Amino acid sequence: MKIIQIEDDEDKKYITRTILEELPEWFGIPEAREEYIRNSAKKTFFCAEENEKDLGFLYLKETGKDTVELAVMGVLKLYQRKGIGKELFNRAKMAAKEMGYSFMQVKTVQMGKYEEYDQTNLFYMSLGFKELEVFPTLWDERNPCQIYVMAL
Repeated sequence: MKIIQIEDDEDKKYITRTILEELPEWFGIPEAREEYIRNSAKKTFFCAEENEKDLGFLYLKETGKDTVELAVMGVLKLYQRKGIGKELFNRAKMAAKEMGYSFMQVKTVQMGKYEEYDQTNLFYMSLGFKELEVFPTLWDERNPCQIYVMAL
């Protein structure tokens, strides 16, 4: 397995679509999924691949002059819990530091709402993210937004 940086915007959209459509537990709202796909263009984008098969991806989005957001990440279910997400994150973190950012943030659904997202929260905490704040209605009342941050 290797982590590569993708530059072509159409490749980014294709990879994002291919992976997110296989993860309906997290990306089952079509409008939100399409927005992630559209927004992948022009972003700093990494893909995990093995034998020319895309296993996972993530992309970064600037949210301030000093802060970058891990905007979206997905790893095919069959390949989850094998270190791929951590490798994608480590490569993205290195790139964010090289680009001069001081902080990274990530948004997810608050712990205790859905089992799938509880696993996501635990994953982000295992990477070193710390709780910043919960915005109860940023997305909607059923999905309170937890923001995690880390210093780079």
